[in-house]
Amino acid sequence: MEVIFSGAQPSGHLTIGNYLGAIKNWVHMQENNECIYCIVDLHAITMNQDPEALKEASISNLALYLASGIDPKKATVFIQSAVPAHSELGWIFSCITPLGWLKRMTQFKDKSGKNVENVGLGLLAYPTLMAADILLYHATQVPVGEDQTQHVELTRDIAGAFNRRFDIEYFKMPKAVIPKESARIMSLRDGKKKMSKSDPSDMSRINMTDGKDLIVQKIKKAMTDATIGISYDEELRPEVSNLINIYSAFSGMSIDEVVKRFANSQTSEFKMELADAVINALEPIQNEYHKLMDDRGYLASIAGVGSARANELANKTLAEVKSIVGLFSGY
Repeated sequence: MEVIFSGAQPSGHLTIGNYLGAIKNWVHMQENNECIYCIVDLHAITMNQDPEALKEASISNLALYLASGIDPKKATVFIQSAVPAHSELGWIFSCITPLGWLKRMTQFKDKSGKNVENVGLGLLAYPTLMAADILLYHATQVPVGEDQTQHVELTRDIAGAFNRRFDIEYFKMPKAVIPKESARIMSLRDGKKKMSKSDPSDMSRINMTDGKDLIVQKIKKAMTDATIGISYDEELRPEVSNLINIYSAFSGMSIDEVVKRFANSQTSEFKMELADAVINALEPIQNEYHKLMDDRGYLASIAGVGSARANELANKTLAEVKSIVGLFSGY
């Protein structure tokens, strides 16, 4: 049995990109694996967050995980900051990780930009915390998007560095897994840019909690091109191809089937059909989400059970790591 670890930041609303690219696959993975799914709020504070909005987003993300099909009886679901071992192991890893490894990370370069001297240490140390997230649970597989594979590779490097430093084969080497059925969903405003919940324009994405009218509006205004008809070409027609990908992912039809069905349709006609497909797919998830958000006591209980299980697993690893490193952990 594989041990699966994955998570998402509670910064902004989860989008259909998060759902189709990650959460939908997590639901399938929980059936035959030991799955640990985390709301990584400690990672979120590497950038400025409104405290109350962050707390609410953590609860909202938990509700969306459950509404999407994550079963707390089959998977461990928890909020990262409720498990202190993540921060503690992250610090231990930061003491053995060369600065050069961290500075070359694409995410650090992108987010720090020309302001590198003024960014917080947390942004630089983000990968050591991510390594702790994964290695605390001895995860063997980490489902990620293509843009996150570099972090998993660094996690492997850190695991290897720890094992060499203390001359022990303690940490396994986790593998980045990009599920074949995972859909890569791009921005509605730019077909070559990934759909992101942190994009300044809300019109660039469809949030999992968007209402029907707003979904229709966003899809109607989604960028396309001047070419007549519906055809798939990610290089020449990235925006139209992105809409086809979304339709395919929500309808269950293959790309070829979608193109064949709408080959003679106007773009406006296809967009209306796409809006219906998205709305119909999201409706049961949204209905369950709103029920869950109305029962905060239940959500708190799920978070409590998940964090208790995660703490049990994580504290065992942390105690063993402390012993290996030579840290005092009491008599």
